[in-house]
Amino acid sequence: MTSNSSLLVNRYGALAAEVYDIDKPLGRLPDTRFWLERFRTFDRPILEPACGTGRTLAPLVEAGLDVTGFDRSPEMLERCRARLAGMGLSAEVSQQQMEDFRYDRKFGAVLVPVGTFTLLDDLAAARAALRRFRDALEPGGLLVVDIMGLAALASEAEDRRRWTTAEGDLITIHGMRVKTDWLKQRSESLLRYERWRDHRLVETELEPMAQRYWGLHEFSLELAAAGFRVESTIGGYDRDRAPRASDWMITYEASRA
Repeated sequence: MTSNSSLLVNRYGALAAEVYDIDKPLGRLPDTRFWLERFRTFDRPILEPACGTGRTLAPLVEAGLDVTGFDRSPEMLERCRARLAGMGLSAEVSQQQMEDFRYDRKFGAVLVPVGTFTLLDDLAAARAALRRFRDALEPGGLLVVDIMGLAALASEAEDRRRWTTAEGDLITIHGMRVKTDWLKQRSESLLRYERWRDHRLVETELEPMAQRYWGLHEFSLELAAAGFRVESTIGGYDRDRAPRASDWMITYEASRA
């Protein structure tokens, strides 16, 4: 089963994967510390769907946890494998997608951080992924998933950023919202990545993106329908408080019912 979006949407090609690593340096975002603390004493295998370049997976493996990951982007996985090798680490990573991944073993936890779940822009695909997460878990296993709330759907600001690589190249990004569907809680954007070298444009990559956003109680209902029991909802990676309307990220912890 695949999303109704083409495989060119949310693709994360080579240039986008490079920017991902530059923009999100290993261990710099607050969620990494949050996950390391959350799973500090966890003694069962963990699965990270859409593990990308290993930004979360690698620190967890480095901390001694048994983590397996997959991603549908070969370019992101190439960087993930290189990162693990460069850190002297080993982990099983493979090219699969959230709607129909398969493993011969069960996991103690499934971790989907930093709004990755919104990349399933089709409701049927999102529901299929939740069922697949449940099937991948041991009885009583834990699903931990971040979602971006509906407030993100209202943001239509253009994304203009630039970085200089270690080799001296200038990489720019121009992202703009091209469609907002309030009924389906879905947005479409077009991101243009460019690499400039010696004042010449040497590489361009267009990345169409689509995301589906969730209401707080709506997602709880979807988790229940997929066979989960919600244990907690956390706002802003602060375990001591509930989500707020201003939170860009909301964390759910749910156990396999």
